[in-house]
Amino acid sequence: MSDFVSSFWSYYIAVIALGGIAWCVWLLFSQRAWLKRDVQQVENTGHVWDGDLTELNNPVPRWWTVMYLLLCIFALGYLVLYPGLGSWKGTLGFTAGQQVQQEQEALNARIQPVYERFREMPIPDIARDDQARDIGQRLFLNNCAQCHGSDAKGSRGFPNLTDGDWLYGGAPEQIQQTITEGRHGVMPPWSAAIKPDEASAIAQYVRSLSGLAHDPLRVNAGKRGFDTYCVACHGVDGKGNQALGAPNLTDEVWLYGSSEATIVETILNGRDNQMPAQKQNLTPEQIRLLTAWVWGQSNR
Repeated sequence: MSDFVSSFWSYYIAVIALGGIAWCVWLLFSQRAWLKRDVQQVENTGHVWDGDLTELNNPVPRWWTVMYLLLCIFALGYLVLYPGLGSWKGTLGFTAGQQVQQEQEALNARIQPVYERFREMPIPDIARDDQARDIGQRLFLNNCAQCHGSDAKGSRGFPNLTDGDWLYGGAPEQIQQTITEGRHGVMPPWSAAIKPDEASAIAQYVRSLSGLAHDPLRVNAGKRGFDTYCVACHGVDGKGNQALGAPNLTDEVWLYGSSEATIVETILNGRDNQMPAQKQNLTPEQIRLLTAWVWGQSNR
């Protein structure tokens, strides 16, 4: 309930939960008249089907009433022990997140012997080990394939991990850092300072850096704009800066595409990419095997 700004919702849920139980108990006891009835005095509704099938207003069976009373008692006990009354956490302090964490810890303890022999092994050596590669691939498919694809070749906005082009560096230590701590790359929007025509000229210059078709008449104007707004991150030669995660603009690798319209969109609106940290999901040993597998994709 911490997501709500008012405690009203906590009371609202608690009232509904307890009110539902109270109403059920009231309904059961308000119909207790059947306990004193004689079966011969059962009311006839007057409905008859097939000549001899008469509908009677029979009382609710005793076992049915007792069953519902027991269920109401169970519900009250559950709400005391477990969270269910708004912000009430229950006397056992149970949370689904805590349960997941305990199960993960138990699983990691069981599989720890599998990772033991890779603990001190250099990552390039791990990448050449058949068992390590199989484990690393499974870790990748479970944790990384949603963004980078099952073949690790990425998609629009998600880097290809098999081509050897790295925003933050492709050394084992750098890849391990990326997986462990994540990355947050931001290309600031320049629409407040750069007009669309000027952004278009810069795009022509950027395309010329990687040998793409460009308008030679606009390249000089584009270079002036590039030198003014872009060199701080991408460098004078446009080869980027791995310390900042600024991409190399002189190769043939494009995260969002190399068309003029796409480059202009990037310049004017910027980009905001985030690689989530995996240190909360994976153990250090698992991260080492995953690092080795990823490094091996571009260092076969």
